[in-house]
Amino acid sequence: MTEKIKAVKGMNDLLPQDSHRWAWLEQRVLGLMHRYQYLNIRTPIVEHSALFVRGLGEVTDIVEKEMYSFEDRLNKEHLTLRPEATAGVVRAVVENNLLYDGPRRMFYMGPMFRHERPQRGRYRQFHQIGAEAIGFGGPEIDAELILMAHELWQTLGLKDVSLELNSLGQPKERAAHRLALIDYLQQHESVLDEEAKRRLHTNPLRILDTKNPAMQDVVNAAPKLIDFLSPQSLSHLNEVKRILDENQVPYTVNPRLVRGMDYYNLTVFEFVTHRLGSQGTICGGGRYDHLIEQLGGKSAPAVGWALGVERVLELLLEEGLGSDRPAPDVYAVVPDYEHMPLVFKTLQAMRRLGLSVQMHAPATPSLHTLGEHQGEHELKPWAQLGSMKSQFKKADASGASYALVFGAEELSRGEVTVKSLRDGVGAQKLESLQNLEQWAKALQSQG
Repeated sequence: MTEKIKAVKGMNDLLPQDSHRWAWLEQRVLGLMHRYQYLNIRTPIVEHSALFVRGLGEVTDIVEKEMYSFEDRLNKEHLTLRPEATAGVVRAVVENNLLYDGPRRMFYMGPMFRHERPQRGRYRQFHQIGAEAIGFGGPEIDAELILMAHELWQTLGLKDVSLELNSLGQPKERAAHRLALIDYLQQHESVLDEEAKRRLHTNPLRILDTKNPAMQDVVNAAPKLIDFLSPQSLSHLNEVKRILDENQVPYTVNPRLVRGMDYYNLTVFEFVTHRLGSQGTICGGGRYDHLIEQLGGKSAPAVGWALGVERVLELLLEEGLGSDRPAPDVYAVVPDYEHMPLVFKTLQAMRRLGLSVQMHAPATPSLHTLGEHQGEHELKPWAQLGSMKSQFKKADASGASYALVFGAEELSRGEVTVKSLRDGVGAQKLESLQNLEQWAKALQSQG
């Protein structure tokens, strides 16, 4: 037997029995984006590596350790599977001059790739849904995006989600804080782990995000960036808070919240939960006013967020929320293969009316598995549809509301049997093929 080829570690299949949960979430996101008038943008999965090195920062974990990068064998270009979407969205905005007629509100859905240790809700191919507002500089858009994410949790029914908020100020303010932070951490260098020592002079702000318990006391006593903010930066943060307060959105100001990309400034935020263990952040974002200029565009402000689809689905599952597997409206029971063309004609008409229809079709062997010596009966293995009992068993298991039975005797009179599988189980009636469309319209109107 030929050896099976398995999926790449950390890159998972989305199986049919689970896909309805993804569709349920995506449909609610689409409704949310429509209400806020954010339009869809779709960017390539593969981008030039320089886009992420320049946009995310050379000394970020993503660029240093997690990107899937390779050299194109044909033209020798250095390419990367996108580890996040914001840089690609900004590249598309610059390349296509999308701000020529004013600011843009956009959203995206799709897979991202990072070489991390696979764990619950965190995989090497993972999926994000994100929203970006580009060309808007005011704190009201920061608040709009936070309110949008908060509304999504309410729409999904999630209650165990809290908001953490901070400001990273502007580059000059961060530079002053950086010098004070390096000076402080050098005084406690004996407590720092190897990762922190490596970051001390390259990206000291990320040290504040450490999960090492032995460093928590030192980190908690470190100089706080919020103490270095200018009145203008504080005013921006306070206005965001004022809008959230008026809309009764609870939050906690977390002075240690820094996020993982270098492009952030001013407002940063995360929605977190304790229900997923250490992978508690399900959505995060903030303002990135300098990224467009860094990527070669004309300076323009921007703010956005991204949520991890797998983590949100894990949380929905944890809390017993989400959709059930969708069931068909009608299951077609077909005793005799001879009438299959008429069955198809009838079912297609019902589908055009908007009904969900599943037709019985048994598993049959492919022709090459039957062997060379076949009797007349074996020449049409696909014509064996199974007993009525087995078909009704599958009809019931499908969750359909009704079974349509295309019996030979009924069809000879231009009729089919309509059998209830749910309300008034067992109740059945004969319906003429001519009137079946009216019956289908009535069923559709009930749904």
